[in-house]
Amino acid sequence: MNRKQRIAEQIHQSLQSIAHLDVVDESYMHAVPANAESHFKLLIVSSDFASLSMIERHRLINQLFAAEFNNGLHALSLHTWTPEEWVVKGGVLPTSPPCLGGSKVQKSIQNQ
Repeated sequence: MNRKQRIAEQIHQSLQSIAHLDVVDESYMHAVPANAESHFKLLIVSSDFASLSMIERHRLINQLFAAEFNNGLHALSLHTWTPEEWVVKGGVLPTSPPCLGGSKVQKSIQNQ
């Protein structure tokens, strides 16, 4: 099972109500080895978040992946919304900004 599958499985096991889940491997956007599985964007829509602040939601999700962070996971971009917030935000996964820490694209442009 790859990291993307493990992340999805852990979220499904840990939250009671998931209306929508996107797990996107964005490692290719960063200066990491091929198949690094180090950078992920998560969109989790769940009524479980209704009573939690944004920081509490992020802490909850980050705590689920302590072992993954100890084994090569570098970053999670978290979008943790209630179903109502999902509707207000247009029901789409936000676009990620380019890596500012030396993406492969930036390095290839600098080397030209």
